[in-house]
Amino acid sequence: MTLTAAPGRARQAAGWRPPAPAYGLGLAAAGVAAAWGVHRLLPAVPLLTAAVVLGIVAAHLPGARGLVRGVCRAGLSFAGKRLMRLGIVLLGLKLSLDDVLGLGWATVAMVLGVVAATFCGTWWLGRRMGLRGDQPLLIATGYSICGASAIGAVSEVSDSDERDVATSVALVTLCGTLAIAVLPLLQHPLGLGDEAFGRWVGASVHDVGQVVATAQTAGPSALGDAVLVKLVRVALLAPLVAVLATSVRARGRAKKAAGQAAQGQAAQGQAAQGETAQGEAQERRRPPLVPLFVLGFLAMTALRSTDVLSTTVLDTAATAQELLLAAALFGLGSAVHLPSLTRTGARVAALGLCAWVVIAGASYGGVLLTT
Repeated sequence: MTLTAAPGRARQAAGWRPPAPAYGLGLAAAGVAAAWGVHRLLPAVPLLTAAVVLGIVAAHLPGARGLVRGVCRAGLSFAGKRLMRLGIVLLGLKLSLDDVLGLGWATVAMVLGVVAATFCGTWWLGRRMGLRGDQPLLIATGYSICGASAIGAVSEVSDSDERDVATSVALVTLCGTLAIAVLPLLQHPLGLGDEAFGRWVGASVHDVGQVVATAQTAGPSALGDAVLVKLVRVALLAPLVAVLATSVRARGRAKKAAGQAAQGQAAQGQAAQGETAQGEAQERRRPPLVPLFVLGFLAMTALRSTDVLSTTVLDTAATAQELLLAAALFGLGSAVHLPSLTRTGARVAALGLCAWVVIAGASYGGVLLTT
């Protein structure tokens, strides 16, 4: 009679270990808990901002640096991508069609103009400055739409390098954090009433949490207008991702066509086969026109618009969304490598400053025109 070892002993004998992402996800959970503690001690510091900063710290702390770059890397990357998607889906529950219509078409048109000017201007300037990879695209998206959440969404369809994503998130988070301290000081010198100040904050500050932290200094009326205007910007995330996905698909088809044309030249037979394979691989990897998590975001927005969800459900979803995004941002922050960042740091900082001036100025002008 043959005895079978217990599952636990068999695993031990075989050297069983937890799945690779488990270590990084555990570290991300610890980072979220620490960020929550920072937010509780310093309420002016949003949870998401604290999570990014702590992720950067963990990536450079002598004791934790080895874990972040080694055994925890897979889980942290998983958090930065997969948990980000789930957080974006739940973000849709903060927006309803009734809220958008309540703002009035003039305000909605103002937001569209500000987003278009900021996105196009920042992207163009970043390319002119010679920033590496997808940094111009990601920074433009983060400034114009909704900070780190938008960067994470766009990086999914553009297949951006993790270092470019981390650098862009760090820059947008830093500038959004500075806005919490700077914008309230400008309210009275710029002659803005509370509601106008709220709309200015909602149209110009990047992350939802940063908008709340900035606008609440002018009272509940400013906070209400700021959140509504901000959520209109969030709603533009879906069409932007769809347009970029279409662009990626078009580039894949162009590469495939170029490879097939080159294949007909006998002198370049092997090279042509390589280009054809590359084009076909790109075609296979092409993202859908509307990624699944964006469809989820739109579905959650439609569900919120029906008013069938209770306040308890919405509050629970909001908490889950914030925790998921905090874990994702901790993972992205842990990918920031400051020594590498210093090589392009001056140009990145200059682009961030210029984009900040563009969105603040365009928003201010838009608020004056629609008040």
